Amino acid sequence: MADFLAGEHDDKMREGWWLPNVSTATAAGRRFERVRVVSIPPSDYSRYGLFSSRHNIAAGEDIRYLARTTAQELDLPSHDYWLFDSRRLVRMHFDDSDDRLVGVEVIEDEHEQIVLHNYWRDVAWHHARRRGDFVAEHAIRGVGD
Repeated sequence: MADFLAGEHDDKMREGWWLPNVSTATAAGRRFERVRVVSIPPSDYSRYGLFSSRHNIAAGEDIRYLARTTAQELDLPSHDYWLFDSRRLVRMHFDDSDDRLVGVEVIEDEHEQIVLHNYWRDVAWHHARRRGDFVAEHAIRGVGD
């Protein structure tokens, strides 16, 4: 991210295991989808996420974006989570002072919570925008094409 903020837009993130993992899995028919909730104007961290997400998208991941104000209007939760196969919920816990990840909670047996998080995912997905549309709609500069 420091390189990005300094205007050095190299593609170091393409090195490593994640993008080949996504490419292999999506080629085999698996889906990788996520909605990122972004404050407008976006923070430097969110701008970097928008910049680097083009590699994930090229690898086969479908990433959509939702403005934080829209998420709040839709009564979506403020916490971050992942769903695996719509059956396993992983809720992330962050430090309040600097948004640092401090732990994850795997939930497999609280069915009402899992169903509720699936509902929230579907609502967010319905209202979220593709990367290019989101960037254009909010006139976000410096995140590449």
